[in-house]
Amino acid sequence: MGIFTIILIALGLTFDTFAVSITTGISVSEIKFTQAIRVAIILAVIQALMPVIGWFGAIQIKDYIVSFDHWIAASLLWLIGAKMIWESISPKEDDELKNPLKTTVLLGIAIATSIDALAVGVSFGFLDVNMYLSSAIIGFTTFMVAMIGMLLGKKAGGLLGKRAEVFGGLILIIIGIKILIEHIS
Repeated sequence: MGIFTIILIALGLTFDTFAVSITTGISVSEIKFTQAIRVAIILAVIQALMPVIGWFGAIQIKDYIVSFDHWIAASLLWLIGAKMIWESISPKEDDELKNPLKTTVLLGIAIATSIDALAVGVSFGFLDVNMYLSSAIIGFTTFMVAMIGMLLGKKAGGLLGKRAEVFGGLILIIIGIKILIEHIS
């Protein structure tokens, strides 16, 4: 898998983080730079670790499913993308963010926004991917997107969050199609 594709996947994975970061910027409008850095680092570290965990699990079973692993990888990306799109357009009962600066809340948010990265890591286990480089790219991208999201949240409000998640979902679906086409042809 090429670096450009990995960057696109990293961007696709960060849209949940982007939406949460915008909400954080809105709910904590006077967030200090050091607080924003802490939030972004925690989100980035968890997001970077989750694909490694998924990848490690997948390589343990890869030999048993090598004949259809591309279908698994593509399906996971399609499901993640569809889930992101669905969650962005479906009404939520409790859309209120608790204090995102509190460590337990922040860790919960980081894990919740990184579950998709775990599944992507599983799909990476079935593909030819440099996992450590991919993890670093995902972590760096998440950090940058979180910082930008908090800044935009302070400035623009909640207008971008849902559109960003739809775009991220579409990116993951397209990459899933690309993987399937590469393996079939």
